[in-house]
Amino acid sequence: MKHIIPILMAAGIMMLVPACKEKKPSTDIIATKYVPKKPQPPIAMASDVRESQVEWGGQKYTVRVERTADKELTLVKDESGQEFVDNKVKVSVVRADGSVFFTKTFQKTSFASYIDERYSKNGLLDGLVYTETKGSELIFAVSIAMPESDEFIPLTLAVNSQGNIAIERDSAMDTWGETESEDDGV
Repeated sequence: MKHIIPILMAAGIMMLVPACKEKKPSTDIIATKYVPKKPQPPIAMASDVRESQVEWGGQKYTVRVERTADKELTLVKDESGQEFVDNKVKVSVVRADGSVFFTKTFQKTSFASYIDERYSKNGLLDGLVYTETKGSELIFAVSIAMPESDEFIPLTLAVNSQGNIAIERDSAMDTWGETESEDDGV
């Protein structure tokens, strides 16, 4: 803050000169205001098509798995309120002569009895992929996941030689509800 100090001059003229006083340190904290990020329009995963040539029961088959975002399905939200488009996955098993042995489209609701309310409401059908042929079954890995997260419920889907489906929790990958140890053993 400036003060005015009178200075007398020899000729009898008084002159006013500004002077500075020591400035007190400020206790004000200057920070940027937090502005929450506005959600974007619903986010959809890219479509994905995978084909595998397999030998099953002595015959050759093509297993085709096609994932697409389906805007007709209920949107899901993450914890920030961002909306995501859920997916549907079409699985086709085609014989070498081109005839279709099996085809079915799966949605998250196809796995409703294997997931809890949180995943039913906010999870999405993240993936379904062919993994192996095991005896008389084609085995697929399924994941119902929280959007843009590492959290998921792993499932196994099997299609047998009569075209019947069996689904179960994948206990080999299932850590749902468990806490992994961060100890490296070191």
